[in-house]
Amino acid sequence: MIRLLLVDDEDLFRKGLATLLSIEADLEVIGQASNGKEAIALTTILQPDVILMDMQMPICNGVTATQEIVKRYPWMRILVLTTFDDDEYIGQSLQAGATGYLLKRKPSEEMAMAIRAVYRGYAQLSPEIAPKVFAQIRPVDPENSKYLDRLSSRELEVLQLIGQGKNNREIAHTLHLSIGTVKNYITQILSKLELRDRIAAALWARENLNTG
Repeated sequence: MIRLLLVDDEDLFRKGLATLLSIEADLEVIGQASNGKEAIALTTILQPDVILMDMQMPICNGVTATQEIVKRYPWMRILVLTTFDDDEYIGQSLQAGATGYLLKRKPSEEMAMAIRAVYRGYAQLSPEIAPKVFAQIRPVDPENSKYLDRLSSRELEVLQLIGQGKNNREIAHTLHLSIGTVKNYITQILSKLELRDRIAAALWARENLNTG
């Protein structure tokens, strides 16, 4: 059973989504919050597996809440729910540690599929949103091997796991490294590939490596 926390300041949308997701046999809505401050508090109490997080909320927005929750509980998955009006938050929320970004208007069945994927550790981007993220990335020619040649075998392993949506703790566990060492590798990867942030590295890995 995947335990969910829903965070949205629109009561009608949040409650409706809770009803629709509760129909799924493997999903359980264990709590609801109307702003980021409530989300942080409920996360501590309820320890959900996946958090569906709105971005534009009073008191404490989704970016701040995501950053705080990921810092405290790096194993938790956060799937951002948004409208196109939230474009400015795309990079911020993913950089804060969100595992995926999904449009609110998606059918509940697609949301359920995204939740399951995020729970298993795979990053999720709506097809409508992915181009906006790619547009922020410095373009790289996939056939230009000089970029891959810059990376050590260990850096390639780390990059591949980033492309699979793994967080630092999971990468450290998989490769038997300390979290500090993983962070150092990621810094080196971003520098060598001339990428801005972690989500750029994840997308670059998906385009240029076998991250299946």
